Amino acid sequence: MTEAARRLVVEDIVMQYATPAGPSRVLDGLSLTAEQGETVAILGPSGSGKSTLLNIIGSLDRPTSGTVRLGETEVTSLEGTALADFRARDVGFVFQDHHLLPQLTAIENVMLPALAAGGTDGAEQHARELLERVGVTGRADAFPAKLSGGERQRVAAARALINGARLLLCDEPTGNLDRDTGARLIGLLRELAADGVTVLVVTHNVEQAGLLGRMLLLREGKLAPWEEAAEGEGA
Repeated sequence: MTEAARRLVVEDIVMQYATPAGPSRVLDGLSLTAEQGETVAILGPSGSGKSTLLNIIGSLDRPTSGTVRLGETEVTSLEGTALADFRARDVGFVFQDHHLLPQLTAIENVMLPALAAGGTDGAEQHARELLERVGVTGRADAFPAKLSGGERQRVAAARALINGARLLLCDEPTGNLDRDTGARLIGLLRELAADGVTVLVVTHNVEQAGLLGRMLLLREGKLAPWEEAAEGEGA
């Protein structure tokens, strides 16, 4: 598969909500392109629409207008089984709260999306390989309550990749981690990108965002390069 076949292209996204005071436009003609294996940090004030943008890219929300493409797939036009298949196969999410099921071990949590998609053959072996890849091989049989915060997020990353996701969407993944653990998680995301996964990270942490390949600021419904935005503020 060529790099172009895995490029993420977000074009002219508008997201508008009805409010008692009238329409509220959170995203206003926003566009973004990310290449295969690129890491992109998206910063912005609370309420600027960062999580909304990730949800649209990941097909959890449908925009008011605009398109999202991942390779040859027009995500915003998918419906029914095709939409469910895209979510299960091509995109993975890592949230600030890891969302691991407490009654399942680490490896069982990682296997769960594969089992839900009917991929029982080789699921356990693949899960063990992913746990090794993210650096928690020795914790495969531990329950989430026995894992550190960083370990839980690494397990969540492995779970997001179990079905072969081309795109990893991370919403404040280091928000509950200390500085050093957060930096190590960012390092893991960079390693995954080096293997060809496109990684988008929403964060408030400018220092950690600086460890990623590109920094963008979401403000007033649009994205701008972080450096240009900082210059505009007189930084």
